[in-house]
Amino acid sequence: MSQTEQLTPDDLDAYFRRIGWTGERRADAATLRGVHLAHIRAIPFENLDPVRGEVPSLAPADLIGKLVRSRRGGYCYEHNTLLAGVLEALGFRVTRLAARVVVGAERVEDRPRTHMALIVEVPGDPRRHLVDVGFGAAGALLEPIPLTPDTAFDGAGRRHRLVHAPHHGPLKLWVLEQHTAGSWQPQYAFTLEPFERPDFEVINWHIATNPRSPFSALPYAQRVTPDRHILLHGTRLTETRADGTTTERDLTDEDDARRVLEEQFDIAVPEGTPWKQMFRR
Repeated sequence: MSQTEQLTPDDLDAYFRRIGWTGERRADAATLRGVHLAHIRAIPFENLDPVRGEVPSLAPADLIGKLVRSRRGGYCYEHNTLLAGVLEALGFRVTRLAARVVVGAERVEDRPRTHMALIVEVPGDPRRHLVDVGFGAAGALLEPIPLTPDTAFDGAGRRHRLVHAPHHGPLKLWVLEQHTAGSWQPQYAFTLEPFERPDFEVINWHIATNPRSPFSALPYAQRVTPDRHILLHGTRLTETRADGTTTERDLTDEDDARRVLEEQFDIAVPEGTPWKQMFRR
């Protein structure tokens, strides 16, 4: 958010009520960790607007209206744009980054820069931190991690590290990896080149409207609680418990889908979600 688009005190009050944060509102490492975890547990990841044919707005007032004052969530651009504005209002310095999601990719270069992440500087701390509340996957960060290579960090039950990888550009390439099933799995890759709001307006429009985009065709929702991770992809519901056990089932019809989103994801399903089209496939 630019200096002319600061969140208001009422916006901040509503945001902290939404995520259940009652701690100190100051620019320090403890607040950064606490707000990050509270945000990702309180506000679900979802792409129901793109599958309804709408491009989500990244305007501050619209993000507050949708993610904070309504029972809705959003995808990475919405979540991380909102959090960036909150952190800047608290006194953190925030740099917005564009990353390449590399889960399942053979090469980093095979994927475009379509994910938004943040680098946050904490006053008095020489380390910068990778912050990301908008990665819609079970390997997502639950807490920030320092921008330090080859060091494992544990946060809220998940283990991550950052490593450097070779590439052709002039800036160092960082890769976020999650430790799962006994090995390190790459999640996304980025350089520290700053991206600005106009860049994300273009990327957001592309992801929301391109028929080949994974977020324009099928509903996708994620919610994280202290004891489980639940994911809805199309009509497949997957629940992963803290002990690693997983259960899956296919939703039966539109009523089942709405009930799951309302009760398990705490999402107020908007009108126009094309469930009938999903169940005809």
